[in-house]
Amino acid sequence: MSKFRLAHLGLVMAAIGFTAATPVLGLGSIAHAADSVRTEVGKPLQEAQKLASSGKNKEALAKLREADSVGGKTPFETYQIERVRASAAAGAGDDASAIKAFEFVINSGRLSAAEAPKFTQALATMYYRAKDWPKAITWINRTLKDGDNPQMRELLIQTYYVSGNYAAAAKELQASGRGASEAQLGMLANIQSKQNDKAGYVATLEKLAGSYPKASYWADLLNRVSGKPGFSERLSLDVWRLKLVNGLIAKPGDYMEMSQLSLQSGNPAEALKIVEQGYKKGVLGAGADAARHQRLKDLATKTLAENAKKDAASEAELLKNKDAEGLAALGFAQVSSGQADKGLALMNQAIKMGGLKHADEVKLHLGIAYMNAGKKANALSTLKTVQGTDGAADLARYWTLNINHPL
Repeated sequence: MSKFRLAHLGLVMAAIGFTAATPVLGLGSIAHAADSVRTEVGKPLQEAQKLASSGKNKEALAKLREADSVGGKTPFETYQIERVRASAAAGAGDDASAIKAFEFVINSGRLSAAEAPKFTQALATMYYRAKDWPKAITWINRTLKDGDNPQMRELLIQTYYVSGNYAAAAKELQASGRGASEAQLGMLANIQSKQNDKAGYVATLEKLAGSYPKASYWADLLNRVSGKPGFSERLSLDVWRLKLVNGLIAKPGDYMEMSQLSLQSGNPAEALKIVEQGYKKGVLGAGADAARHQRLKDLATKTLAENAKKDAASEAELLKNKDAEGLAALGFAQVSSGQADKGLALMNQAIKMGGLKHADEVKLHLGIAYMNAGKKANALSTLKTVQGTDGAADLARYWTLNINHPL
């Protein structure tokens, strides 16, 4: 899973909006008539500003030492020096000096209400860069008291994470709600994996697959659902169906297995489509097993033709025996063979008939059938009714994700 990008120096400088180029006189946002800088302090200070503004931060720090050496400095002169030092030291990578200067400026009482949060953000970032996690968290939270700041919120989460406080990081990430970015969800999943929170991990993975659909998320999600306790083997073909629509089937054996399962379920039309897709992609029909691939294709073709001849008789017999399960399977097969209206009617009739051993599985298949028939609204409303603990409800939810957010 992806991680947040680390905070960098640009965040510091952008936060304070200050490049040491601000004029020395009148720099303080709280103006005092007596505030002035003597020439012996002002000259090296102005030179330091120019050096810092051109990126020569180490030279600027050296020049500040000249201003420092002047005796009897007024509080305002010291404030001006430290303000320039904050920027120059940050730019030079001298975290210790930058932190000390930022704290002095913040505590000086000379920053306006508009400036103070910017310097506070910069100090928080400097503590992060210095890997002083407790102080970084303290100052980040202080900035957030002034109003939510997405950049600072992200830095807070990252600080919790790198300091090993996974619970706090997870809490902040979960508070992001539906507006969480892919990176935030990725970090949350990573934390949940570290904490062996399987249920939380899968829930986050579902959000990733739904909001930021990628083959890797779907592969992880489908591998996990089939391994959940209580998952019914009857639904294995439905997992394959989701893998197929998400482009997760690539091996000859996968195409063969899925096609064979479709044949066994009484859906030769689907089985033939799967084999034909394998041929179209060049996965089947080549290599040492090419003859075996062809035999499966021939079997699917033959079975489809035979079933087409006896569909009417089969339907009559199923109705006579009140075989709702068989009627639903026949309807699903008919939808796959292009007889959407007829097949959907049979599936709905089977559900109304009642007595289904696996009613949620049939509803799941009805939702898939609606989707295959191009009836998206019907598919979504049907999938919403699927319940149970055998995996059908999970798969219905994943089909909903796939319909709304296809790869």
